[in-house]
Amino acid sequence: MAETEQPQLYLVTPASPSPDSFPDQLARVLDTTEIACLRLRTATQDEDEIGRIADALRDVAHRRDIPLVIDSHVQLVERHGLDGVHLLDGSKLVRKTRKALGADAIVGAYCGTSRHDGISAGEAGADYVSFGPAGPTVLGDGSKAEAELFAWWSDMIEMPVIAEGALDVTTIAQLAQITDFFAIGDEIWREDDPAAALKLLVQAIG
Repeated sequence: MAETEQPQLYLVTPASPSPDSFPDQLARVLDTTEIACLRLRTATQDEDEIGRIADALRDVAHRRDIPLVIDSHVQLVERHGLDGVHLLDGSKLVRKTRKALGADAIVGAYCGTSRHDGISAGEAGADYVSFGPAGPTVLGDGSKAEAELFAWWSDMIEMPVIAEGALDVTTIAQLAQITDFFAIGDEIWREDDPAAALKLLVQAIG
């Protein structure tokens, strides 16, 4: 990543957002801050519910020329006119997913804190990898994707990298020169005014 470039924003929805109320909330955020990509998280396993929210968010995103990817559900990508999929288990399914969706689809892979998984995902055909949690958290086993991982990646690997998980202004400022994207989700959706919360985090990019 060139030193003159600033990281872009990759917006992540709340887990299984309401197809009735969330699209309007999302639209307000998209209309106030430039977003490069939107990712639909799907805690529910109800296929009909996922389809409803995918259709609603696709319309909101595509009206603004923003691609929409979905967590894990490869078979729903073409069915609902989505732009790709974000895989949650490192490099394991990247090659199979790329073959299923074709060259034009977006295929991303979350690789936790593993440099090896990131490299393997790239070799298997991923368009990007994400590492995290990038910020301090007591969730999970407490592991963290350290700044050194992002610094190494930005120096050695051309494939875009995303920093995600427990992001705050301090972490964003620390990683701004060594990541291509920040994936921001719960950090803003838990606030009363998500658009304003996002603007505060964006200011930390510099």
